[in-house]
Order: sequence, then structure tokens, then C-alpha cells
Amino acid sequence: MKLRLYDTYTRSLREFEPLRSDYVGMYACGPTVYDYAHIGNLRTYLFEDFLRRTLEFNGYTVKHVVNITDVGHLTSDADTGEDKMEKGARKAGKTAWEIAEMYTQAFKEDIRRLNIKEPTIWCKATDHIKEQIEFIQCIERKGFTYRTSDGIYFDTSKLKNYGYLARLDIDGLQAGARVDVGEKKSPTDFALWKFSPKDQKRQMEWESPWGIGFPGWHIECSAMSVRYLGEYFDIHCGGEDHINVHHTNEIAQTEACYGTRLANFWLHGHFLQLDAEKMSKSAGEFLRLQSLIDRGYDPLAYRFFCMSAHYRAKLNFTWESLDSAAYSLDRLRNLVYEWGEPGTVHQDWVERFRDEVNDDLNLPRAVALTWELTKSDLSPADKKATILIFDQVLGLSLGDWEPKEEVIPPQVLELVEKRQQARQQRNWPEADALRAKVGELGYEIEDTPQGPKVKRKKG
Repeated sequence: MKLRLYDTYTRSLREFEPLRSDYVGMYACGPTVYDYAHIGNLRTYLFEDFLRRTLEFNGYTVKHVVNITDVGHLTSDADTGEDKMEKGARKAGKTAWEIAEMYTQAFKEDIRRLNIKEPTIWCKATDHIKEQIEFIQCIERKGFTYRTSDGIYFDTSKLKNYGYLARLDIDGLQAGARVDVGEKKSPTDFALWKFSPKDQKRQMEWESPWGIGFPGWHIECSAMSVRYLGEYFDIHCGGEDHINVHHTNEIAQTEACYGTRLANFWLHGHFLQLDAEKMSKSAGEFLRLQSLIDRGYDPLAYRFFCMSAHYRAKLNFTWESLDSAAYSLDRLRNLVYEWGEPGTVHQDWVERFRDEVNDDLNLPRAVALTWELTKSDLSPADKKATILIFDQVLGLSLGDWEPKEEVIPPQVLELVEKRQQARQQRNWPEADALRAKVGELGYEIEDTPQGPKVKRKKG
């Protein structure tokens, strides 16, 4: 099967064809570095990593660009409120520049722990002020801007198909707008350049043709993606929360300046939910990857957990589901380790795996096929060689893993996992029976707040 991806712009599954032979340009919206990333944010970056790995699995060379938003992202998408960087700096008791560096390094450490490939290019908004000013000047020359007392704004009424990505009901938004639009002509108009307040000096501000100020949030991605990938490139991706505003406005800016929709494919990952609520930094408390590590989890258990749902489906986080993912990962690692040296790759299995991931990155089915392979009639050596090819997409580093302690046999881990499932279903007789079976194999289970621990019986 050729690679097919769901394009949000057309609302359809489309066969992927690169714009330039075997080269793929891919831009992903990076973090606003005013705080740590939470595991919901990281689910989006995992989806993008699976996308990149799948493209490479199909033989493409990927130029992967990720931005760092370190200025201009206001606390409201309606261009009101405080710059998140200024607010975060005050909360941390540091300068905006200091927290930008601190949280950027923390984010990079998180993606390293999750075995997410580093992008080809990192680009910071504050390093590209010149490009953003030039982009705004281009939009201005084309007649799409107007000036207010607090900034330069994009006039969305001048763009015929504004909001097509999100299928926005512009008339309805204008008729039912409850936000204070201030001097904006329409609630959908957005800031390209914001003026610094006259009564105070911002930590981050620059000279421009319009006055001292700072760029709006959306202009950085249009300017930097064009700088590194061109006026029309293959894939732009991000979280589903970017569809209605951020990505819609990126497209508007690029259509106004260059007459393109910026990217041929627009892909969006869906939210991670915690107790059916979207995980959000603005909610106050949130789970970081470090939170999972502090509770004894391997970061790759979270990577494995994220493979349990399609990237376009909501995924509900529970500690029980993470436990299940952790034990499944341990079982798979132990199996691959016990198989010894790899043998011959079986291309029929590789093609079946390719069909699954090429079907719009269907990782749940790809993982199911991986388990099917472990139970197949292939020799252990050939299973290992073939599964290591799968791991080019799964990204679990199965070939590098070695046990730190005694290897728990896969059949014991499988019983422990089944017992966990029985406990979650409150089937206590079944859980007790499975504990007894584990005991018959010479192992015992200790239930801890971090989940069950398995060890060999003494004596």
C-alpha cells in the first residue's frame, strides 16, 4: 500500500506524493517555552515522530523543521492578554530570555527521553525577527493590513476563503461574537505586529517600520517555514487545537503574500485526555514526563502507551493504562532480548507492517501485527531481525535494550499483565488464581503504589 495521510485541509485521506521526488519538507509547530511541556503536548510530538519515521521507512529524506515560540504568544488567542513569556518570567522570578532557554532545554530533554528524533532544524522566533518583519511588509504591500492604536492587523475580510481549513462560519462568528474586538474590524482579524505599551518597556521588543513592538504569534511560523522549506512545501502538522486559529492564520498570511496554502498536507494530532478533560497548561496542575519518571516509569512506556490509539482519536490517560503499556513493553523487550542474535528479515512481514503504518499511521494495528509476529512460526533469530525493522517506526530501541536485573520470563510477565487486567475489572478470584500461577513458576508479586513488582522467590 502506498502511504495515505488524512489531510485536514481537504478533509480526506490522500495518497502522499512528495512535491520534489524523494525529498519531503515537513514543518511542525513547536512549544511556547514559558513552562514545561506536559504529556498531552508530548503526544503531539510523538505523532509527528511516527510520521517522520514512516516517511523515512518509505525511503524519503525528510527535512524536519520545528519552531520554538519564545515571544508573541499572548494568553488569549483573540490577541488580548499578556505575552505568555512575560507572564512565565514573572512566575519563575527570571527574565523572559532565561526562562526561554531553561524551558527549551527541558523540552529537548523530554523528546530525547521519548526517543523522538531531533528535527533537522530548530528555529526560534526571536532569531527571526527580520524575516517576520519582511513577511508583514509583503502582506502590507498586498493590501491585507490595517493599523490600530495597539498594532498592525490582518484584515480577514480581504481574503475570500479565509477560514477554509477549519470550515469557519465567518458570518456566524461575526454575528455572535461575544469578545471585545476593540479596534479590530472583525473578531477573526489578528495581530501581525503588536506595539509595546507606551508606559512600560517590555523585556522582548524590537524596532520595526511601524514602531517598537513584537511580532504576533502566527507570523513566526509562516516566516520561518518559508525561510527553510519554501513558499509551498509538503507537510505542516501540529495539535488539533491549532486548526481554528493558529494554522488558519498561518494559511491566511501565506495566501496573502505568496498565493499558496503553505503546505500540501495539513495533519493534526488529537488531544490526550485526563478524566475526559483536555490536558492543558492553563489549567494549572498538569503531568510532565518527569512526573511519570518520578513514579518509576520508563519514558518509553509512555511512547508505547501512545501507540494504543490512532493519532486522530482521543486518548484517555489513566495510571492503569500506563501500567499495562509498561508491562507490555517489558514483555516485548524481554522476548527480543532472549531471541539472541538477529537472523534473516522476512520481507512478507515487513510489507504487512508497511501496509499498516502507510494506512494513515495506524500504529495500533502495527503494534498488533508486532505481537502476531512474536507468536509466529519464524525462528527466534528471524523474528528478531524482522521486528528490528519494525522498530525503525516504533522507535522503542529494542535492539539496544539489555536487562538491568534478572530477566523475568515473558510467560510470567503475561500472567502479571492479565492479573492487572483482572484487578482493574475487580475480578478478584481471577486475580488470585493468576497470582498463584505466577507463584508456581517460581516468582512472586509485590503490589506497590507504582504498580506490581515481580521477583524470583527466595529459597
